[in-house]
Amino acid sequence: MRVAFGVLGPVVAWDDDGRALALKGPRHREVLARLIVARRRVVPVSRLVADLWEEPPDGAVGAVQTFVGALRRVLEPERPPRAPARLLVTEGPGYALRAAPDAVDAWRFEAAVEAAAGLPPARALERLAQALELWRGPSYGEYAHEEWARGERSRLAELRLRAVEQRAEARLALGRPAEAVPDLDAHLTGHPWREDAWRLLALALYRSGRQGDALAVLRRARAMLAEGLGLDPGPALRRLEADMLAQDPRLDPHRYQHHPGAHPAAGPGEAADRVWARAAEAYDRTVAAGARARLESTVGLIRNLAVTGGGGLTAAREHRLAAVTAAEEFGDPELTARVIGAYDVPAIWTRSDDPEQSRRIVAAAGRTLAALPDDAGHEAARCRLLATVAVEMRGTRSPRGPRAARQAEEIARRLDDPALLAFALNGVFMQSCTRAGLATRRDAIGAELVAVARRHGLTTYEVLGHLIRIQSRGALADFTAADEHAAAVDVLAERHELPLAGVFTQWYRALRLAASGRGARAEAAYRAAAARLDGAGMPGVERGLLPLALFCLGLADGSAPAAVAAEGADPAADWGPYRSWVEPLLLLRAGRRAEALSALRAAPEPPADLLYEALCCLQAVAAVELGDRDVLVELRARLLPAAGELAGAGSGLLTAGPVDRYLAAVTEALGI
Repeated sequence: MRVAFGVLGPVVAWDDDGRALALKGPRHREVLARLIVARRRVVPVSRLVADLWEEPPDGAVGAVQTFVGALRRVLEPERPPRAPARLLVTEGPGYALRAAPDAVDAWRFEAAVEAAAGLPPARALERLAQALELWRGPSYGEYAHEEWARGERSRLAELRLRAVEQRAEARLALGRPAEAVPDLDAHLTGHPWREDAWRLLALALYRSGRQGDALAVLRRARAMLAEGLGLDPGPALRRLEADMLAQDPRLDPHRYQHHPGAHPAAGPGEAADRVWARAAEAYDRTVAAGARARLESTVGLIRNLAVTGGGGLTAAREHRLAAVTAAEEFGDPELTARVIGAYDVPAIWTRSDDPEQSRRIVAAAGRTLAALPDDAGHEAARCRLLATVAVEMRGTRSPRGPRAARQAEEIARRLDDPALLAFALNGVFMQSCTRAGLATRRDAIGAELVAVARRHGLTTYEVLGHLIRIQSRGALADFTAADEHAAAVDVLAERHELPLAGVFTQWYRALRLAASGRGARAEAAYRAAAARLDGAGMPGVERGLLPLALFCLGLADGSAPAAVAAEGADPAADWGPYRSWVEPLLLLRAGRRAEALSALRAAPEPPADLLYEALCCLQAVAAVELGDRDVLVELRARLLPAAGELAGAGSGLLTAGPVDRYLAAVTEALGI
């Protein structure tokens, strides 16, 4: 049974079907709430006693143990007698609730609000609405006035107020100001000192055509601040009032975007919108429906859409295959080659976001290669098709992928075409994980990409080159160089509006904390980075990554045996594609050695991707614990080429610590 917890209102726990679990009395619920406040950290029994009673009675420690025992029976009803608890665990001097990150409504709310900040307005509005619906009343219900809850309640309350204001911002950005007015009115009734809420309400009224009401709101805000706090309005409110009195057109861009003749547009953003609308209208009027030119133009838009952010990447993926299918229907292999090859979107992750789509793209590329004339005039098209095959076959062990990468690179170098070479090198990179210890080779690919892209203005490939070097220098424990490449990525991403690049540098900085032994800060950084992945449109990166990163964090310093390192892991978490390599350790933790051995032997060789070394090291930990000599021999051979590297750091996302430590343990277990 997977249990969910609610603290955004009365404290409650629900089963898989959403039914409330019987948590017994108020003290039981208070213990549970206190452990949730601790966010998976251990709360000593002495702290629990002090928090539950002003004057602890005799036998208070025993009472806490009784409350915990009763909670465990409710939360893990199927746990065998004397089997270790997996959810409400005993650790050191106290207890910890090892709830999954998405199992507590307050944690889900926090992650959703953080994620919404980086989303386009429509997606942000949807996420914020879902987040605010999680609230059932004041947080922590009947324990709202307890000292231990005060800080967390204040933090959640502030986050909720910000979410209401972010939702209003999203509605304004979408041109729906009237929808924002009622919520902001109610919001300010309870929180009249929030200047940004006054600003948003006035702006929403102004954009709804209620200029008089908007100015009245600003006067009311001025009076409220003066009478209640003795303060004048801040610069934002003063500037807004002045702009309203001047009827500055920048206050309502949607009005002038949709009625360009009504008032001159202000600022480069409005000018760009106007140019886009007029050009699109002219194109639609001039280019005949069904024309091939429309299809090729569409692919260019899809390519640009893919690098604009999470929603854009998802949409691009949805439309890409449709464009290829439409091109094939014309029966013209040259057209199909242009449509397939135009999608040269730089790819950094060696696992596909949509394996079925990748398979179909590769099949279409293969058919087109077979149909294209084999002459010098079609070499560039062949190069793009081969590079596409190499990129889309990432993470597989088919010899077709590396062969396509080599052929694409050869053609691109022969043609001396920088854009072709950058695309081909992306394919070579994607096929560079066929065994352990190839970080140096990938570093050379990244260095060439940076140099070529910088010389020829290929910005997205320059970013790709830096990201590759973050990974490779991290694997080689050269964090000084990796930090420099991360800084370069952030500068380019901000300058050229490439929001997805920042997702990877944020994960790298969490890895950096893990590699430096700052476990608590690394865990928090991993969780923040995972929240940013939500909605980023990269399921191939996202799925299973956070549980794996936290699991590897427990192994990274090498101080804990396998079963202890796995203690905080949730077997019910979504481990995604990594389950096979984690399962033996989870079973070991549960004391099920025979099943762990079977799972270890059944696990395949990890895929040819950037987490190859990390997954091999997880297998090594289990194999040492279980003493499986055959598996140990195989793992030693796999890991030896990566001696001196940091396991997993080549991903740029996580690390399980030095490969040498795992090799030493395997060698010792083999008696070599």
